[in-house]
Amino acid sequence: MTVLSLPGRTLKAATDRPPRRSRNVPLIIGLTLFGLIVLAAVCAPLLAQWNPTQQNLLQARLAPGAPGHLLGTDELGRDVLSRLLYGVRVDLRTGVLAVLGPFAIGSVLGLVTGWFGGWLDTVVMRLCDIIVAFPFFVLVIALVFALGAGTGSIYLAITMVGWVAYCRIVRGEVLVAKEQEYALAARASGLSTWRILFRHLLPNVLLQAVVFAMSDIILTILAIVTLGFLGLGVPPPTPEWGTMISDGQQFLLGQWYLATIPGLAVVLTGISLALIADGLVERHSRR
Repeated sequence: MTVLSLPGRTLKAATDRPPRRSRNVPLIIGLTLFGLIVLAAVCAPLLAQWNPTQQNLLQARLAPGAPGHLLGTDELGRDVLSRLLYGVRVDLRTGVLAVLGPFAIGSVLGLVTGWFGGWLDTVVMRLCDIIVAFPFFVLVIALVFALGAGTGSIYLAITMVGWVAYCRIVRGEVLVAKEQEYALAARASGLSTWRILFRHLLPNVLLQAVVFAMSDIILTILAIVTLGFLGLGVPPPTPEWGTMISDGQQFLLGQWYLATIPGLAVVLTGISLALIADGLVERHSRR
């Protein structure tokens, strides 16, 4: 605060004001975009003019902008917009739910192994090394192929593979956090081990796992789309983006929109989640 003295009065000039925080643009854009995608999924029954599984061979492969079909129809005469809207419900729900299991299991294992160490840490880390020796997509596809097509197999396969990343992230954070003053003070005060872990450590080490979960949802959706493309995903006639891309690839020269539109939907969803992850990192770095 700068003080200016003038005859008869004293003026204070506010020259020492703290700089205004800039807006977290990536987080705002990401949340807005993802919110619109979720809104489209929730309101699919209201926005979709046609039943996504209803066939009409007399109106097959209509171009976008055809009367009553904003994005055209597929090879069986089904409305592309309706299938796209209902497809986001399937892919988004499956992608988010498939990440919850690995997130919970991996975070708890990382928390426990990072704190206790010893033989448990050695066993879990060797198991992680074995799993990461195989490519994620290849291992998931192999497991789904062995378990059989369907959402249940997708959830189980992704959980069996995906927990490793969260375990490693949280374990690394715990190894650093347990040497911090607040953790040492909690131990010195006589608090129980589990209260220290879940009340004090977990909230402080979980951010990186949450950030990774945003990108992991993208990978999971891509895995679901890939499985649908290979015929191992959600069984037809349920609308799903991977199945739509697979069905439309044979018509790329004439009806490019059949595969391109659901492909763009996948890219748009991935961009929104990536922006959210970047925004969370930026927000944390400002603290």
